[in-house]
Amino acid sequence: MAVAAILFSCGKKPSNPETPQINKDSTGQTNNSNDNQTNPDEDFAMEAAEGGLFEVMAGELAVHKGSAKIKKLGQMMVDDHSKANDDLKKIAKKKNLDLPTSLSNEMQAEYDKLMEKEGKEFDKAYSTLMVKDHKKDIEKFQKEADNGGDADFKNFASEKLPTLRHHLQMSQEAKDHCDAM
Repeated sequence: MAVAAILFSCGKKPSNPETPQINKDSTGQTNNSNDNQTNPDEDFAMEAAEGGLFEVMAGELAVHKGSAKIKKLGQMMVDDHSKANDDLKKIAKKKNLDLPTSLSNEMQAEYDKLMEKEGKEFDKAYSTLMVKDHKKDIEKFQKEADNGGDADFKNFASEKLPTLRHHLQMSQEAKDHCDAM
């Protein structure tokens, strides 16, 4: 859910068991009393970060493997999701939140499937994936923008929604073009 980050998520929650989340109190001390509780704003940030990372990686793949229209779409994803990822990292740093730096197994498998495709098959798979992912992203970012409890993450989501909507529109146009071929 790439952005991500746009962006980001492309909608999937990180599931890397090697990067445990540690809650810290205002003094920076580990606080184990919240170990079983989740913070929806932090969950949003984690999903957005992984989604953004995925969008950049898939966009780079599109720049190398796609037709001219898909290359253009891929470069837009790389540029916009990279910026969104950087913006999210700044917010997370202020909050001592470690964002994912690699894809979950699920998202890595999705990337690997895309990487195996060539030519028109790649173009169609990439554009279809971008439509699907950006629909999910918009839903998650809208939810955070409307209901988020953390002002920074809420503002981030609100600011990125227009870009995500533009990505969805461009992805749909690319998908329609691929479907017509």
